[in-house]
Amino acid sequence: MSEAPVFACSDGTQNDMIDDIKAKHLDGLVVASCSPKLHQVTFRNVAKRADMNQYAYTQVNVREQDSWAHPHDHMGATEKAIGLVRAGVAKSRLSDPLEALVVQTEPRTLIIGGGIAGLRAAIGLADVGIEVVLVEREDELGGWVATLGATFPHDVSGKEEIAGLVAQIKTRRDITVYTRAELTGKSGSFGNYDVQITLHRTDGDKLFEVRVGSIIVATGFDSYQPDDGEFGFGIDGVVTLPDFKKLVDSSTGALSYNGRKVRSIAYIYCVGSRQEAGGNEYCSKFCCTATIHASLQVGKLDPSIRQFHLYRDIRAYGSYELLYNDSRDGGSTYMKYAGDDAPSVAKMPSGGLAVTVTDLLTDRRELTLPVDLVVLVTGMVPRESKSLVDVLKLPLGTDGFFNEIHPKLRPVETVVDGVLIAGCCQSPRTVGESVAAGLAAVAQSAALLKKGFAELDPLVARIDPDKCTGSGECLTSCPYECITTIEWDGRKVAMVDPATCKGCGGCVPACGQDAIDLLGYTDAQMRSAIEELIGTVEPVKEPVA
Repeated sequence: MSEAPVFACSDGTQNDMIDDIKAKHLDGLVVASCSPKLHQVTFRNVAKRADMNQYAYTQVNVREQDSWAHPHDHMGATEKAIGLVRAGVAKSRLSDPLEALVVQTEPRTLIIGGGIAGLRAAIGLADVGIEVVLVEREDELGGWVATLGATFPHDVSGKEEIAGLVAQIKTRRDITVYTRAELTGKSGSFGNYDVQITLHRTDGDKLFEVRVGSIIVATGFDSYQPDDGEFGFGIDGVVTLPDFKKLVDSSTGALSYNGRKVRSIAYIYCVGSRQEAGGNEYCSKFCCTATIHASLQVGKLDPSIRQFHLYRDIRAYGSYELLYNDSRDGGSTYMKYAGDDAPSVAKMPSGGLAVTVTDLLTDRRELTLPVDLVVLVTGMVPRESKSLVDVLKLPLGTDGFFNEIHPKLRPVETVVDGVLIAGCCQSPRTVGESVAAGLAAVAQSAALLKKGFAELDPLVARIDPDKCTGSGECLTSCPYECITTIEWDGRKVAMVDPATCKGCGGCVPACGQDAIDLLGYTDAQMRSAIEELIGTVEPVKEPVA
């Protein structure tokens, strides 16, 4: 190429790569740029378009593993980059011409969770001709949204919205719904999973099995439950946001609590969110707008009610900021408190509540607000799902929610092929965002199943039966249970199912006979890469631009 590219992933640079590969009849590709997590698919497609085997491509991460790690040592970082590139070239030189594994797929999807994300996904799949089996562990469909009255931003009733979706599901013959049910087992391989579903009935549990091509997990969330004494929780008149929302939705006239008319309310934000290390460090992001919207509903019930919003930061993003403006214009008072100086709540002798806060917007003045009701703005927490994690082998993020492969490029896919996630089981989000995630899972699932077959990466473990002694050490090392034993030439040896193997490599060091190799990362490839990496590199006199 005549000029150094600014972005290796840009369309122009990709076309330049393809032209050079074809002109020079190259049979290997090494790209030194950012993480393969971002653009592995991009550059594999470059190799395919250049008529090269896509698995002869190696990504060298000189961003996260080099330039970002050593910002104050330019010459050292440049030497390291040279070593990384040499290692990538050495690895690619020994690449085998692998081919994708082709598996037939079953045109049926299992959806776990009957909340709004799961219901919308079921309808979307049925509309494109894919059969759906939906399991919900509760007695009724709808999840949290089914308990809500008016929702933001357009005051649409959550109960009515769920009722409409359930009515649509009843008209679709391709959707089968099981309530009081849960997934209790899974076998088979991608595209052909045999799942075991347990129905919990009054006359005992009933188990049946169904074959599906993909699985969408939309199990929702739980609301944070404060500890006794946390922001006054446990004192009469201190309620959480979900309970307050039920109170407002059920009110038709003046707002009252336990038979007493409510004349003033204090909302304390970020309860259970943005905690110190060891707690819920993330922001739940929906709860600011949900509280603001609830306060607008209160204003419609009784404009004379005084409302105080005690916040660390307000996250009413996008068009939701209009609700924030409406709330302030309607008379709500907003007070900002420091993260290390939270408000305190106490019971007054008169029976009311006293909320003490240091307001950063009024010259850090400590104020005591006498109020009738305190609303703790609680966020979302991950729903307990250990049994589901054990069955599906789903990865969890540091926050405890299910983890996607990449938040932007592969936002609903997991490392388990054919198992997708959607809605608030993945992260805190609004109703609209949950529905969008459900539809994204529909698109991804349909893309996999409508063709009737799928292509899997061949970067899987391979066992040499001549070296295998049948010790069984590798059987317990595989987290995906894809290694079994077979009879081979009169003796027992281990065998890997390539359709279920994820290429993690955990079994390779477990074998004392070196009988296991990982395609794409073979011992020969990695030894060659290591030798190049630790080889002598001439010192760089000036940093390379």
